[in-house]
Amino acid sequence: MNAISTDLRGTDIRLVVLDMAGTTVADDGLVEQAFQAAAGALGVEAGSPEHQRMLEHVRATMGESKISVFRHLFGAEEKAQRANIAFEQAYHDLVDAGHCAPIPGAAEAIAELRGQGRKVVLTTGFSRATQDQILKALGWQDIADLTLCPADAGRGRPFPDLALTALLRTGTDSVREMAVAGDTRYDMLTGTRAGASVVAGVLTGAHDAERLRADGATHVLGSIAELPALLAG
Repeated sequence: MNAISTDLRGTDIRLVVLDMAGTTVADDGLVEQAFQAAAGALGVEAGSPEHQRMLEHVRATMGESKISVFRHLFGAEEKAQRANIAFEQAYHDLVDAGHCAPIPGAAEAIAELRGQGRKVVLTTGFSRATQDQILKALGWQDIADLTLCPADAGRGRPFPDLALTALLRTGTDSVREMAVAGDTRYDMLTGTRAGASVVAGVLTGAHDAERLRADGATHVLGSIAELPALLAG
């Protein structure tokens, strides 16, 4: 564990908000593969300079709401929606084909966190349909107290809406009783903007420790499997 601050004495964490892809669910390059389908649906030729520019933006914005990414890339709302539909369908197909697995120790960590008396909420930048598809593929329909996507909250990452919606829906009394964990800078920004006491970055996904710290990580962990011990410590 590599942490900025490890002293949690006096901090009563009652709510843990966890990202999915890259944090609790192995991404395995699925986002980039699904993007290839989305770009193709909009007539962007694979290997072209435009395609490479777009792919670099997708990589840089891992964790952001996907429709927001496509609005940036394609401008017009109609094009962004077409790209998002193609992306979601491609991602569904990849999940159906078995390209989806939990991060080692993630299910056990979620069970341990709930066993410690904490509420656990899983969040994503994907649509509700895609989130449900992932949960079904993993057999995780009942693994958490609540699951949220951007449409449930108003805005996706890096805004604080997902974390604050989790707090409201679980009846948590204060933002200081909340921990937020994820693998991207957008997860860190969401946690800090929501006022969470613990904003934990994990090194199993998109961004490295330096990037996570720069955007507000209070702790950097090797994986989500280390989180229960941190909070219990």
